[in-house]
Amino acid sequence: MSIRGLKKKQPKTFKVKIITVDAEMEFSCEMKWKGKDLFDLVCRALGLRETWFFGLQYTIKGMCTWLKMDKKVLDQEIPKEDPISFHFLAKFYPEKVEEELLQEITQHLFFLQVKKQILDEEIYCSPEATVLLASYAVQAKYGDYDPNFHEPGFLAHDELLPKRVLRQYQLTAEMWEEKITAWYAEHRGIARDEAEMNYLKIAQDLEMYGVNYFPIAQNKNHTDLLLGVDAKGIHIYSINNRFSPNKSFEWSSIRNISCSEKELTIKPLDKKAEVFKFFSSQLKVNKLIFQLCIGNHDLFMRRRKVDSIEIQQMKAQAREEKARKKMENQRLAREKQLREEAERAKEELERRLFQLEDEARQANEALLRSQEAAELLAEKAQIAEEEAKLLAQNAAEAEQERQRLEITALKSKEEKRLMEQKMREAELIAVKLVKESDRRAKEAEHLKQDLHEAREAERKAKQKLLDITRLNYPHMAKYPQYSPGDSRDANFDKGSTKLDLKDIDLKRLSFEIERERLDYLEKSRKFEDRLKELKSEIHALKLEEKQAGLYS
Repeated sequence: MSIRGLKKKQPKTFKVKIITVDAEMEFSCEMKWKGKDLFDLVCRALGLRETWFFGLQYTIKGMCTWLKMDKKVLDQEIPKEDPISFHFLAKFYPEKVEEELLQEITQHLFFLQVKKQILDEEIYCSPEATVLLASYAVQAKYGDYDPNFHEPGFLAHDELLPKRVLRQYQLTAEMWEEKITAWYAEHRGIARDEAEMNYLKIAQDLEMYGVNYFPIAQNKNHTDLLLGVDAKGIHIYSINNRFSPNKSFEWSSIRNISCSEKELTIKPLDKKAEVFKFFSSQLKVNKLIFQLCIGNHDLFMRRRKVDSIEIQQMKAQAREEKARKKMENQRLAREKQLREEAERAKEELERRLFQLEDEARQANEALLRSQEAAELLAEKAQIAEEEAKLLAQNAAEAEQERQRLEITALKSKEEKRLMEQKMREAELIAVKLVKESDRRAKEAEHLKQDLHEAREAERKAKQKLLDITRLNYPHMAKYPQYSPGDSRDANFDKGSTKLDLKDIDLKRLSFEIERERLDYLEKSRKFEDRLKELKSEIHALKLEEKQAGLYS
């Protein structure tokens, strides 16, 4: 037997890619695997036990379809691609998330899927509710708010609000972040799973939560209605209103649902009630609606029965896990509180130490400043003492100068009085001289007049004498040898002598007049010089008085 024959024949496989809301996985599947085999493999890889909520979805010819669990994977109408892509999504939704979602992974997958549906506007949410939901999403992602760590702009790369809400209000990204952060700061102390659960508890009350919509018609020609299937029943909506159903069939009131080609029939539990029939555009749509109805109805009935051993175990484990997490969270909260208190105490001690160091530094600086101030004051005191001495010396000098100035002022006053007296005397002398000058001028004028009169009288006397001589001795000029002539000549000489004497007196008088006039002019010149000297002395005294006033 050959070695090759001993080897076990390897089964043929194909590759699949499983896409969850936040991750991707690849698996190798055997050719004979059914849909349940692949689904169980994915659930084991995720650690998921609440498998009844989920399914594998794929898209073929633009229509979303769920992989059938009881048929081979390759026998179903799946995309011809390598690897084959499937989306692992929630197919059915719980009525009450807090009671039915037991595992943390189940809760996390629902949180991610519902959050994506709200952001993609598959589930309508009011702007106020979207901000609150966004704050819980931020708490689940980032933990407790820390203003020192979560600075403005830390949500810039997170998609938290639907585009419809962003377009509806003219607010900047910073304003939206401020609104979300205001709610986010109030969620302090909430763990990640608790924040996700709070998110789902708010979302499950939205009108479009967990509803699968399909276009239908009440007759074969018109598609004017929407049929919605959710965890509570079947609802009929108008084409433009997905919030308020026109008619609803609770699962508890439905007796039977049947599907045949494009027609689907809903029979109420009350036999007297009208049977509801509707048509869809494709047989595949009818089959998909029928599958969703069966799955939701089974879960509805299952919730109202006694839990199986598996569910009871899972619930017990979930309670224990919650209790453990609660205790763990409390312990962590206490440790966190103690750590925060220790940090606060440390910060307080550091602050106090810094304060004491600062106070010590300030005290040292104050001591240095006081020493410098003391030295400066000592120096200033020495300077002040020197200045005091100098001021005392200056005061003494000033007092001496004041006394000197007083004496000078007294002397100046006495000299001024004497000068004024001299000036008055000079003025009197000047007046006297003027009067004397006038008197002498008048006398000179009288003398001149007398001199003029005397000369006129002399001239007249000479003229008269000549006239007399010519009349008495006309021949004396021709005969000078005669003695009578000699005697007349002697008489004439005698008269001439008399005239000469008279002329000498006149000359002497004129000389005296001229000398007196010259004396007067000399005295006047001397008096004017004396007046100028007095004026100079008075001006010097005035300057000394002004300087004495300035010194005072």
